[in-house]
Amino acid sequence: MTTEQTSCRPGGAVAEVKDQGEEIISAAQEQITAKAHELGGEANFQIREQLDQRSTQAGEQLQAIGKTFQSGANQLRSEGKDVPARVVEEVARRADDVGGYLQSAEADRILGDIEGFARRRPWLTAGVGALAGFLASRFVKASGSRRYEGAHSNSGYSPSMRSLTSGGA
Repeated sequence: MTTEQTSCRPGGAVAEVKDQGEEIISAAQEQITAKAHELGGEANFQIREQLDQRSTQAGEQLQAIGKTFQSGANQLRSEGKDVPARVVEEVARRADDVGGYLQSAEADRILGDIEGFARRRPWLTAGVGALAGFLASRFVKASGSRRYEGAHSNSGYSPSMRSLTSGGA
């Protein structure tokens, strides 16, 4: 009997609607979470697939560069320049080694090796990150300046014209 009274009262109806709303929101959150995990798994798979493909291509290119260096070393040796030939041969060998690694390694191994390097040398990793950020900012600034100058030169208004139109200030 008390249940009937609470459902007839306005406060009881509000509480019931509130409970139903919370259930709907909870179900929606669960669906969103499940979908996010599914999409995250797909994105993870795509990234690893791309890393496998790109690393194989980079490995092939590095091995080709290594062969080119090796032929250069042979040329130097035939000219009697043994010291430069040894240096170039070492570069060729390293390029071939890295190329072979990139061709044969799976994405998980490459990512694990990068993670291990970052853990062993955190300061070097931070420095490389800072350098990459600095270079990226310089690139963005330079490309922005070129776009700015290009936009004003196309409109017939150049930065040097600004001083003429603003009274020389």
